[in-house]
Amino acid sequence: MKKYKDLAADIIANVGGKENVDSLRHCVTRLRFKLKDESKANDEAIKNLKGTIGLVKAAGEYMVVIGEHVGDVYDEVCEQLGINNDMTKAVETNEKKSILDKALGLIKSGLGPTLNIMCAAGILKGVLVILQMCGLPSDGGICMLVNAAGDAFFYCLPIVMGFNIARYLGIDPYFGLIFGACMIYPSIQNVDVTVFGYTANVSYTSSFLPVMFGLLLAAPLYKFFKKHLPKLINGFMTPMLTLIIAFPITFMVIGPIANVLSGFMATAINWIFEFSPLIGCSILGGIWQILVMFGIHGLIVMFAFYAVMSGTPSLMLGATWTVCFGIVGILVAAFIKTKDKDVKENALPAAASAIFGVTEPGMYGIIIPRKVLLGISCISGACAGFVIGLFDMKIYTYAGMGLIGLLSFLNPENPQILPIVIAVIVPLVVGFLLTFFFYKDGEVETKPVEKKDNKINVVNMPVSGTVKDIKESSDPAFSSEALGHGIVIIPDDGEIVSPVNGTIKTLFPTKHAIGIVSEDGIEVLIHIGIDTVNLQGKHFTSYVKQDDVVKAGDKLVSFDKEAIEQEGYNTEIPVVITNTKEYLDVVILQTGHVEKNTEIIKGIRSEVQ
Repeated sequence: MKKYKDLAADIIANVGGKENVDSLRHCVTRLRFKLKDESKANDEAIKNLKGTIGLVKAAGEYMVVIGEHVGDVYDEVCEQLGINNDMTKAVETNEKKSILDKALGLIKSGLGPTLNIMCAAGILKGVLVILQMCGLPSDGGICMLVNAAGDAFFYCLPIVMGFNIARYLGIDPYFGLIFGACMIYPSIQNVDVTVFGYTANVSYTSSFLPVMFGLLLAAPLYKFFKKHLPKLINGFMTPMLTLIIAFPITFMVIGPIANVLSGFMATAINWIFEFSPLIGCSILGGIWQILVMFGIHGLIVMFAFYAVMSGTPSLMLGATWTVCFGIVGILVAAFIKTKDKDVKENALPAAASAIFGVTEPGMYGIIIPRKVLLGISCISGACAGFVIGLFDMKIYTYAGMGLIGLLSFLNPENPQILPIVIAVIVPLVVGFLLTFFFYKDGEVETKPVEKKDNKINVVNMPVSGTVKDIKESSDPAFSSEALGHGIVIIPDDGEIVSPVNGTIKTLFPTKHAIGIVSEDGIEVLIHIGIDTVNLQGKHFTSYVKQDDVVKAGDKLVSFDKEAIEQEGYNTEIPVVITNTKEYLDVVILQTGHVEKNTEIIKGIRSEVQ
């Protein structure tokens, strides 16, 4: 992972720095940032970083396309941001979001963090079908255990959803887990449960809407009790009271309504494609890579995806499953035909990624810049969708993407292999032949790029001494970086000079702290000693006053270092950039002993600010 350290640092700097990141997650190929202010990000720099493939902005997310190494890059970015990538939750901000954005964010939070586990479970369900095709009895021990391992995730879906959604809503995720477990408790599934004369006979296994709606009711109750109950009993009374109120209402009232709604959505989605499978599947297959390109593909098929998780096969999802093999054909043909060095070097690795469903390296690196190839990708995708519609091929589970994901097509009751083979071969051959006969080198779509250089603001040493990171300051107010990033200096002497050309904006009456704004806008706070405000100016002499204009190196303040230390005060000097949030990054140029007037801090500022 450490080999991605520089890439992670560059990404953080160019999305506007740590302070501009609200939250971060990742999918198969992209880092998906929620930024406080997207205007602070340097789009062109992100696109041109060595290690990134492209940039997509959609659905309120700033998506940096990485490719198959996204997991490693994500871990490194999380480490540098100080995010716990195992238990990250969305950060609440003052940003106004539409109801649709909030709803989609809630739905995505349910299964997104467990995508790999779900894929593993789906593969096991496909393996089970193959085992049965090979003659192993379905009631034999091996098949029973494989079925349990593969089916448990989907059976217990409300528990998984409960944990993730509770975390997203800002309450204890283990409460959400127990809430989901209550919803699928075996003895109350598909039996008459009567409360106050009203009877419900329902089952919530393999469902997602009931627990989601239930937690929307439970979360405000949980927060209310947690805020108002005495701390002595808060820990156990908050979940108990929330559960005893929210669970019965959800099970008896909200859940049945949600089940009806879920069934209606599944029926409506499937009806659209079953009404005209050939047309619907061909259109979706043809535009699928365009949707991927803009990062909105997940939103289009989200409800169909959840329907599959609930046990309803989906033709709509099937239309998207083999589009990637058209990309494989395009890239292989481009490799054979091209004399372009970049295409030659990147086509086969990108094709290998596409075989496993990861098409972004090929799309962003080779296909999208070349209009002919982009058009061919749409044609081959439409052919993939046509075959799916022709054979009425539905997705029965989620086994991942690409080659492994073909297991998703296996109908446990009547598995068919030949249609799956045809659905792979047709788009692959179409993509290969069209590229081989119609692609020519030199058709790259190029646009002049407006260069956005970052501005560099420099701060010099105000006094000779030993430099450490501000986090090593003995004063928590500075070490926590609440006042900004910077350094702490153990001074050699007692003479402070201006670190910048600028104006004295603050000079405390006690003379122990000076605030300067440089000509280029960097705000510097020099704080002489810890708690030296208590000296009330004793042992300090100032040579400037507020609003004075100074040059770098001008004498500002002198202090009697030995006398102050004899009175029991620490004379370390924090030097802080108080407007850190306006910078992409604040960099300490060196540590250890540094002489006065030497460049020590560099503030990297985007030109667009």
